[in-house]
Amino acid sequence: MFQTYEEALKWIHSRLTFGIKPGLQRMEWMMEKLDHPERRCRFIHVAGTNGKGSTIAFMQEVLKAAEYKVGAFTSPYLESFNERITIDGNPISEEEILQLSNVIKPVVDELEKTELGAPTEFEVITAMMFYYFGKINVPDVVLLETGLGGKWDSTNIANPILSVITMIGHDHLNILGSTIEEIAEQKAGIIKNGVPVITAVEQKEALDVIERVAKEKKAKHYWLTRDFHAGDFDEFFVQTPFKRYNSLSLQMKGNHQAINAALSVMTLDYLRVYYSFIIEEEHIQEGLKRTFWKGRFEEVKEKPRVILDGAHNPEGMAALKETVQKFYPDKKIIMLFSCVKDKQYKEMIEQAAQMANRIIFTTFHFPKAADAKELYEACDMKDKEYEDNWELAYEKIINTMDDETVLIITGSLYFIGEVRKHIKHSS
Repeated sequence: MFQTYEEALKWIHSRLTFGIKPGLQRMEWMMEKLDHPERRCRFIHVAGTNGKGSTIAFMQEVLKAAEYKVGAFTSPYLESFNERITIDGNPISEEEILQLSNVIKPVVDELEKTELGAPTEFEVITAMMFYYFGKINVPDVVLLETGLGGKWDSTNIANPILSVITMIGHDHLNILGSTIEEIAEQKAGIIKNGVPVITAVEQKEALDVIERVAKEKKAKHYWLTRDFHAGDFDEFFVQTPFKRYNSLSLQMKGNHQAINAALSVMTLDYLRVYYSFIIEEEHIQEGLKRTFWKGRFEEVKEKPRVILDGAHNPEGMAALKETVQKFYPDKKIIMLFSCVKDKQYKEMIEQAAQMANRIIFTTFHFPKAADAKELYEACDMKDKEYEDNWELAYEKIINTMDDETVLIITGSLYFIGEVRKHIKHSS
């Protein structure tokens, strides 16, 4: 038995050594032992390369405005581990993590002795989440984000009322496959028999995969630009097959956020029509306007202007570039960049060089963080440098900035989580 939160957390993180093991058998085994808590909740299952967290944040705020109790499971966390499991946007407490760890550990110990072997860190956290929402604090609906892919993801033992696939791009290629079709096949793995799927996927080759799987599973497929429509960030509306929502405004910047918001409105409208959720137009207006998601084009300092963005793959960097060019067309852009070494950093740096006047490459405290010099060497830009100590680099940049300069810190959610903590703490 663990006595403290710290002990419990240490045990959870020690599971990291078991790496990533695709497959659902260990999850199914644990759920059986825990008396199937995952069967007690209504889930909306969300997969996709980019936009999962923001789409969940939009849905969460609208459902809260409509006075529903909303559970959410997201990853990775930015500042505290407890952010992964939330009720109405509030992370669960340290006492609850301790309680859950003491429930799950005996099951994990037993599982380790079977031929299925030891569960991974993510499997343990997912089991804790299912137990929490199924047995301890049951919400009206749970917004469930996949950890990696979909088909073999630990969350895929849930039987949702709706499946959502955000956007598909190049990420985790070593695990999910190297082509858009292969990645789409993994994401489409969350589509269940007869359960509708709502997508904002753009590439034809990915859509073809989703269409095929939806047909095989007899699942109705709603696709943005065919079955529902939306305006861009400046004139945002959403037209679903059931209703038109006008005069919508977002505080989260960028056309990619308009797409995430449209996806969430379509999902919520489906709940309203087919599941008798009482969601009024003003709930949608209020919820979307109120939505804020840490580390997504987030201004953490106004003078000088510092923005954090969690872009961590080529598509994310392209969306960041479009947003920077739209909102700061005449400013000098300095970028502090770091990423994880298994990412497509050459393609990310290429996008970064098209929006920044100067890039400083760095590294951070993380086992898989890329080497600053290696990133520097992958960049063709003239105005570039590298500094292994990101805090030093940050202070140096801040001290030379004026009103015409914007600092963008990006490349990895893990990196900006570390930076955000530092900035908030020092201010």
